[in-house]
Amino acid sequence: MISLTSEVTDSKGWHARAWLFYDAECDFCTRIAKIVAKGMRRHQLGVAPLQDPRVMSLLGVPADKILLAVRYLAPDGRQHSGADALVALADEFWWARPVVWCARIPGFMRTLHSAYGWVARHRQCSAELCTRRSITQI
Repeated sequence: MISLTSEVTDSKGWHARAWLFYDAECDFCTRIAKIVAKGMRRHQLGVAPLQDPRVMSLLGVPADKILLAVRYLAPDGRQHSGADALVALADEFWWARPVVWCARIPGFMRTLHSAYGWVARHRQCSAELCTRRSITQI
């Protein structure tokens, strides 16, 4: 189990086999997170906002990079971001495994990265920071 625990914020913490972290200041991201959260809980997978102070220390990602993309912390401890995070998460669900298989097709990941980048650039965020993010760093 991977735990998000901090003596400062709470003592019980959150526990899951793996975690999907999303930008809680992005309405689109928040809607998607709410949709997938129930199914993920059934598989002992957690969903949490990237803005949680425990996340930055857990992932070891600098503050200026943390909100650039969705992030997935896999059960084996490996970290994935952006389109790679979505493919790694797909491997947890039998019905999404075709995405993992397609990721092995030459050119598929390049297309998926482009599609992810387009969606990320066109999402609507309530935070001023969102308009200043550079998706090219993903």
